[in-house]
Amino acid sequence: MATGRTHRPATTRSRGIPEATVARLPLYLRALTALSERSVPTVSSEELASAAGVNSAKLRKDFSYLGSYGTRGVGYDVEYLVYQISRELGLTQDWPVVIVGIGNLGAALANYGGFASRGFRVAALIDADPAMAGKPVAGIPVQHTDELEKIISDNGVSIGVIATPAGSAQQVCERLVAAGITSILNFAPTVLSVPDGVDVRKVDLSIELQILAFHEQRKAGEEVPPEEETAPPAAPPAATVTKRPDSGPDGDVPAVMPA
Repeated sequence: MATGRTHRPATTRSRGIPEATVARLPLYLRALTALSERSVPTVSSEELASAAGVNSAKLRKDFSYLGSYGTRGVGYDVEYLVYQISRELGLTQDWPVVIVGIGNLGAALANYGGFASRGFRVAALIDADPAMAGKPVAGIPVQHTDELEKIISDNGVSIGVIATPAGSAQQVCERLVAAGITSILNFAPTVLSVPDGVDVRKVDLSIELQILAFHEQRKAGEEVPPEEETAPPAAPPAATVTKRPDSGPDGDVPAVMPA
């Protein structure tokens, strides 16, 4: 299996696949992998779209960028789609990954089994705390940040994961980029500044929770008990025509007075 540094096939960007479609490909792959594990040979666009949480028209449009149109009355070949999407995402090769910042989050990421099953090999764990050096996490000894550049070079790392505190994330990012890293997954709660040609994906759990809190608040506001609902405003009082006590030569002059 080729590594990320030594062999790069035509990317989704060079093939003209929209970024929105690229973002949905992992959803399709996850649904297809579940079908494959159940030995399901084919799947319709409607069934796959439902499993991936998108509409079928969007799914068919996305697959058209891959050159996969399915067979009328049969659907899509599950195994072929798994291969096709995996190839498009670059998952048919080995991608060495380095994780910087081995606190609670970094350690959890190091122990996550989903990386290896998708072609991502955790090549090294790096932390600035000297007391962490040499300690095994997920079976991998933690190394000090002083060795960052050498570690990246020796392992042919293409992807860096930042799980440091916000205050040190930018400096770590700059060192990763200077060492040749062109793709970064950022878990630090800050926005990173990177040069052109470097891709950054940000994962901020607190932001996601805040968005959920917003929706929860709106739902709570919509669920007003009937007795607390505001009654419709009363109609304005009708005007009453009265006569003035003094009448002119032409008779009574009407005056509008509030009731």
